[in-house]
Amino acid sequence: MGQSISLNTTRLHCIGAYLARPAGPPRGGIVVVQEIFGVNAHIRAITDRFAEAGYTAIAPCFFDHVENGVELGYDEAGFARGRTLVAEVGIELAVDDVASAAEAIASAGRIGVVGFCWGGTVALRAAQRLGLPAVSYYGARNPAYLDETPKAPVMFHFGERDTSIPPETVQQHREKLPQMPVYTYPAGHAFNRDVDPHAYDAASAELAWQRTQDFFARELGSAA
Repeated sequence: MGQSISLNTTRLHCIGAYLARPAGPPRGGIVVVQEIFGVNAHIRAITDRFAEAGYTAIAPCFFDHVENGVELGYDEAGFARGRTLVAEVGIELAVDDVASAAEAIASAGRIGVVGFCWGGTVALRAAQRLGLPAVSYYGARNPAYLDETPKAPVMFHFGERDTSIPPETVQQHREKLPQMPVYTYPAGHAFNRDVDPHAYDAASAELAWQRTQDFFARELGSAA
């Protein structure tokens, strides 16, 4: 369904992106923000799924600032390389790229952003800096930014058995951003990653997906 495109950024450096369009008129646009593994098959599939739901969806390849075409696996080497790359790119440059991606699909209508793991924190920062409605899946780096009130609504999803995000961290979201919905699920980290049997929890992923769809339908004015 989707295609690879070049995306102009604020740093005068083109990066890649994966773009998927709906079959009919778009209900809005969604910027899909990767985990630490690049815009791999899983992220492309999520982007396609948003297009199937009626949105123009785009996943920027942030790692192209460092190395083109990075797609990592979920093994020890992939985790290590991914952590190095996200440290080199940084949250704020990624948010700038979200802005560029949102501009690229502006003709779709109102734009939202969804992110996973590292991308969950990028999504939160996009709501704070860019005013884009955002859904943040298991953003372990969120606590550093919870003292800044978002300029747009944010929805948070967390796994109750996520060892990288303990219950007290989830509670910080409720206390510091009480106006934002926080949902927890009987699952671990990365429960939406359906290509990883060690992480995926089908029931939790489907419920979170439905809540995400309802959120974007409401915030982007695309309710059926």
